Amino acid sequence: MKISTKEQLLNLFGEPLPAVAEKKSKELIPEAVEFIKRSPFLLLSTASSKGSITISPKGDEPGFADVQDERTIFIPDRPGNKLIDGHRNIIENPNVGLLFFVPNTQETLRVNGKAELIADPILFEEFKTRGKSATLITQVKVEESFFHCGKAVIRSNLWNHDSWPEKSRVSFGELFAKKNGKKGLMAKLQTKLIDKAIERDYKKNL
Repeated sequence: MKISTKEQLLNLFGEPLPAVAEKKSKELIPEAVEFIKRSPFLLLSTASSKGSITISPKGDEPGFADVQDERTIFIPDRPGNKLIDGHRNIIENPNVGLLFFVPNTQETLRVNGKAELIADPILFEEFKTRGKSATLITQVKVEESFFHCGKAVIRSNLWNHDSWPEKSRVSFGELFAKKNGKKGLMAKLQTKLIDKAIERDYKKNL
């Protein structure tokens, strides 16, 4: 049966407990600010004016996302793949969602709000790291913030290294060669060149 109405959803899940519903805040509470200061990684969700959604990972030293005040967060951009899908979406539709992670912490922090892109050389220098300035600042005006319980993290064993598989990597070279119909020696050469270039980029262009 397809669930297509809010009433069907409520019949399936029931109403949330009052204490759960009341955990949402219109600004960043002190505990949320402290969590962001300890967070080295977040996911930024954006949508275009037509509803096309993308989720971008953002990561750096803990606290790289800077809390300016209880309603404002600055997220500096670093060198990336230049697809800028999320940035294009923000220009069309400012509504964004953030999900902050802290390693070895079961709970996550969710933040919803409106974003705008800021190009300011002075700010770029303020967010300089590894000898490189920021390339752009995403300013998020907080409209809703709350901590999410840790059940998904617990079920997934995300922070339990005993459950982790062997370390692995995605070969962008192989993916590119396959997509472009390369076979045999040409596929191997292209794979090697692309993967080596990406490895150099990982080391020198963070």
